Amino acid sequence: MTRQDSPLPLGTEKISTLLLRYAIPAIIAMTASSLYNLVDSIFIGHGVGAMALSGLGITMPLMNLGAAFGSLVGIGASTQLSIKMGQNDQKSAWLILGNVIILNTLIGLAYTAVCLPLLDPILYFFGASDNTIGYARSYMLIILAGNVITHIYLGLNDLLRASGYPGRAMAIMLTAVILNCILNGIFIFGFGWGIAGAAWATIVAQLTAMGLELRHFLNPKSFIHFTRKTIRLKRAIVKGILSIGMAPFLMYVCSSVIVILINKALMQHGGDLYIGGYGIVNRIAMLFVMVVMGLNQGMQPIVGYNFGARKFDRVTRTLKYGICCAVSVTTTGFAVCQLFPQYITRLFTNDAEMLAISSHGLRIVLAMFPFVGFQMVTSNFFQSIGMAPKAIFLSLTRQLLFLVPFLLFLPEFFGPDGVWMSMPLADAAATTLAAILLAKLFRKFRRMQQPIQPTV
Repeated sequence: MTRQDSPLPLGTEKISTLLLRYAIPAIIAMTASSLYNLVDSIFIGHGVGAMALSGLGITMPLMNLGAAFGSLVGIGASTQLSIKMGQNDQKSAWLILGNVIILNTLIGLAYTAVCLPLLDPILYFFGASDNTIGYARSYMLIILAGNVITHIYLGLNDLLRASGYPGRAMAIMLTAVILNCILNGIFIFGFGWGIAGAAWATIVAQLTAMGLELRHFLNPKSFIHFTRKTIRLKRAIVKGILSIGMAPFLMYVCSSVIVILINKALMQHGGDLYIGGYGIVNRIAMLFVMVVMGLNQGMQPIVGYNFGARKFDRVTRTLKYGICCAVSVTTTGFAVCQLFPQYITRLFTNDAEMLAISSHGLRIVLAMFPFVGFQMVTSNFFQSIGMAPKAIFLSLTRQLLFLVPFLLFLPEFFGPDGVWMSMPLADAAATTLAAILLAKLFRKFRRMQQPIQPTV
């Protein structure tokens, strides 16, 4: 791992310079990733209709579950890869690459095999009605058929970034997003394929991106690349990937459960258009959340490498930079959405009732948004240094311990507004808990940096 072409000056270069180098491409890539859903929603809203947007909203729990299994492997592997590089363990770093391909293929096929035969019952359970089931089914049939492609594409992109090629990872993801935009227009407006056209555009774009990633990792000149010995499962590697990736996995699983509860509550107290309105609110919020997730991905190799090298002062500085940047992003999102909600939601639909629903919900849901950046960076930080239990705990408490009780209680008194209100209240409680855990960790770091006093 000391080759001259190593792209990893992670233990010596200035933290702000490293964060810019790694975070900006990751932010662009993650923002581009969120544009998949935004672009699909915009084209579907204007090219198919408001009820199709509600059908798309019904698919969110299934999409989150698919993302959960993808992140279980991709994020777990990229974190482990960074730590192994910091420890100069080249053999394990190469094995991680092969294990990602095998695990994503096996898990992706299993997920598709389970969901396809049960698709309609699953969608009805998620809140579909006779008005929306057709749209949701048409979209998910194609997404599930290409599920393995999605998993491998995202997993390899995580490894590409963690192995020292953040710019290339960004370029590949941007290529996929641009192609997705072009194909959405062709398939929906040109071919008249409706909501299925958006799904086909997504899968074809991701297949193209996956091909570009495989080309990189098959090149012997790449810093980490495939060899004959890497394509085999190794128990220790798999265990490390799954244990570290369990935190984001559980976060996505909880997100699916929460979306199901939200959809059911909105269906009960509002109707189909409220589900579509929540889909719009969620996609707008996710645009800013993805910026913070990109920042987290840029921080991850810096934090993981320096933690593996026991350079705790650099770990702490990286975290402080990350928190400042993340809070700035979510505060900007809060301000924009409070001041101009109708201008933003009009991007997705011209339906007057859905515009009123989504604009009102957007203001309430993002009421505590400035604090979300801090909570996200803190949770990801624990994951990046291998403290999976704390990361899992933070992920679960925001959604299960805090949000679920609010969702079950508040709508009974406030109707749809109770659903909207539950989310910022949970954000406030989760931020407080994250601050307490982070303060304890900082005290531990300070003790580890203190010189040992000689005994007399």
